[in-house]
Amino acid sequence: MLDFTAVMAKAQNEGWALVALDCAVDTTTPAGEAMAHVLATFAQFERRLIGQRTREALAVKRKEGVRLGRPQSISPKLARRIRSMRSRGMTLQAICDKLNAEQVPTPRDGAVWRPTSLRSVLAGRFLDRAPPKPPRA
Repeated sequence: MLDFTAVMAKAQNEGWALVALDCAVDTTTPAGEAMAHVLATFAQFERRLIGQRTREALAVKRKEGVRLGRPQSISPKLARRIRSMRSRGMTLQAICDKLNAEQVPTPRDGAVWRPTSLRSVLAGRFLDRAPPKPPRA
């Protein structure tokens, strides 16, 4: 909405007009300019309604205990192995090198293990027993 109104203001200040052929809007006339603003306002309204409905639906699912997001893609056994290697003092890069040498599949089907993937595993994001995140206020 803000972008559209900025373009319309620029057009008006610089003396050129917008013509949208797909919705019969012609800002060279007062009626066309008003119609363009009405259409932009309702487009923004609809986007905000979609966002509101999505947030409400996700809140209901969280309250029902539904785990949201991408399903886990590594085994708890592999996560324990990674944590064990880390607790023995291995660097994230050394763990990656070992897993890559063994051709262990990555959590997101990537070609190689990277330290960022290990950080996610170490934070518990790939374990089934990780508690769901609390809803944001």
